[in-house]
Amino acid sequence: MNNQQNNDNNQENKEKKKPSKFGLLNSISIGLLILLIVSGIYSAIASENKNTIKINLSELVSDVGAGNVTSITVKGDTLTATYNDEKKTIKETNKESDSSVTETFSRYGLTPEKLNAVKINVEGPSGFLFWFVQITPFLAPLLFIILIIWFLSRQVKGAGMQAFSFGQSKARITLPDDKKQKVTFKDVAGAKEAKQELAEIVDFLKNPKKFLEIGAVIPKGILLMGAPGTGKTLLARAVAGEANVAFFAISGSEFVEMFVGVGASRVRDLFKMAKEAAPAIIFVDEIDAVGRVRGTGVGGGNDEREQTLNQILVEMDGFEPNEKVIVMAATNRPDVLDPALLRPGRFDRRVTIDLPDRNDREEILKIHSTKKPFAEDVGLRVIAERTPGFSGADLYSLMNEGAILAARENRTKISQYDLIRAIEKVMLGPERKSHLLSKKEKEITAYHEAGHALVSSLLPFADPVHKISIISRGRAAGYTLHLPLEDRKMQSKKEFLDDIAVSLGGYVVEKIMFNDVTTGPSNDLQVSTALARDMVTKYGMSEKIGVLALENSGGRAMFGKGIEDKEYSEKIGADIDSEVARIMREAYDKAEDAINKNRPALDAIAKRLIEIENLERDEYESIIIAHGIQPKKKLDIEHQI
Repeated sequence: MNNQQNNDNNQENKEKKKPSKFGLLNSISIGLLILLIVSGIYSAIASENKNTIKINLSELVSDVGAGNVTSITVKGDTLTATYNDEKKTIKETNKESDSSVTETFSRYGLTPEKLNAVKINVEGPSGFLFWFVQITPFLAPLLFIILIIWFLSRQVKGAGMQAFSFGQSKARITLPDDKKQKVTFKDVAGAKEAKQELAEIVDFLKNPKKFLEIGAVIPKGILLMGAPGTGKTLLARAVAGEANVAFFAISGSEFVEMFVGVGASRVRDLFKMAKEAAPAIIFVDEIDAVGRVRGTGVGGGNDEREQTLNQILVEMDGFEPNEKVIVMAATNRPDVLDPALLRPGRFDRRVTIDLPDRNDREEILKIHSTKKPFAEDVGLRVIAERTPGFSGADLYSLMNEGAILAARENRTKISQYDLIRAIEKVMLGPERKSHLLSKKEKEITAYHEAGHALVSSLLPFADPVHKISIISRGRAAGYTLHLPLEDRKMQSKKEFLDDIAVSLGGYVVEKIMFNDVTTGPSNDLQVSTALARDMVTKYGMSEKIGVLALENSGGRAMFGKGIEDKEYSEKIGADIDSEVARIMREAYDKAEDAINKNRPALDAIAKRLIEIENLERDEYESIIIAHGIQPKKKLDIEHQI
């Protein structure tokens, strides 16, 4: 959640700094609006009264002589007369500009007695409104032009400032006093060994004198390595939070631009800011974006990327022993990093963050459930047992999906059933209830999944079955959920062979029951064949090939379309293909033998699947027990190993 708030704040800042795409259009619109407002005010002030009647001067003189006028208002050369009729009519005319009102009326033969009977009011041509009416027709266009020029100059100034800031660092800064975004080790479950390694960094930032007095130099760079979603960024933030220092976070890709030298400039600016704010931590996420091995041609040979990497190397070499700036970086591809980055004096401390085990998963689930209302039946221990191989990010997604499922059904609490469904959604995708199978396809799918499950229950080194379903999820028409009884870090050759046989169980059943094969087992064949090839080429599990690793962990490198870089001869390649085919053939025979000997159990599982579409572990085990097959227990697995 803290990460999300940080990202939201950074996004808001970027939006504020980003110049508007329609800046000129907006400026013109605002100017036109102001011009219309000024014109409206001018029209309201300068508009003529609709009740005023225009007459000539001689007519007004006659009306005054006849005694029909009660008052005359003189405003400049304009005479406004008010009549004594019932409607109080107002008439307007203009006098002679070179004479007064009295002289004008005298010239027209009006006697002083008649003129004295009329009240004459004189209004001087002065004041704000007079000058406003006089000047506005000339001033309004001038103001409009000045306003447009001002807006245009602001746009140009913003673009110029952006050009000057092009080489500045785009790091997101979390200050020590920012309580909302602060993360500590209490907010990070699991990763005990990693936290122990990083605790020394916290101690150095808090009390560097203790290390310097004994002659110890704290590592300048810490490289966090681990699978995606294991919490590398969260741990880096936790170190800053524990040490209560400034945290500068940036992604490796943010250094790289189309212009050579910009990335190096941003590196210099980043380290300069961190040194000024010391003690501080610089965190570079996905450092493999700029830290790949130089000179191989892999990654596009971008000269800008290499210049950026060179600048990072130079900056890290420039640290003094007592410089309280620590550089942390994260990657899930440490094998592609340049050796210069990993030498002593740079990223010389490497911290590996593994996927969480069962206890760690339970602790992570507890952290993600603090603000979620649970029903009484929720057991996080059970959820942790059913999620082997899940990362911290996967577990967060699981809890969120469980809450969404409960809210979708208008319930106020999350139940265990919601979390179980969320596991399957995260692993396989959402249910596709609209993807209806025909009666024949449903039967084929049921027997296919029953074949996987039955072979898994019969082979001693295969994982036990937790659930079978023929409801489509993601791209799968059905699925069989296998989960180990306990977490394991290594797999044996016997386990691999049984896993391949289980993968072929659906293919074997389709051939036995329907004397045909559909496209359903295509993914099973791909997975099992890839596993068999890895056994031969990576793990040395072939007697014929021997103890040779013929492919690296990343697979064979592709240097061109259709061209593979092989590190072995054609004869060895033929032997590899022969060994893979042998492993697949033996696994097929093993699965076929297990199914032929237990046809009644296969039929019972498939028929029950067709009826209810989902088989949970308890009901499935009751079916196989009824046919003389004992489900696997933890002690049985330990004894076999």
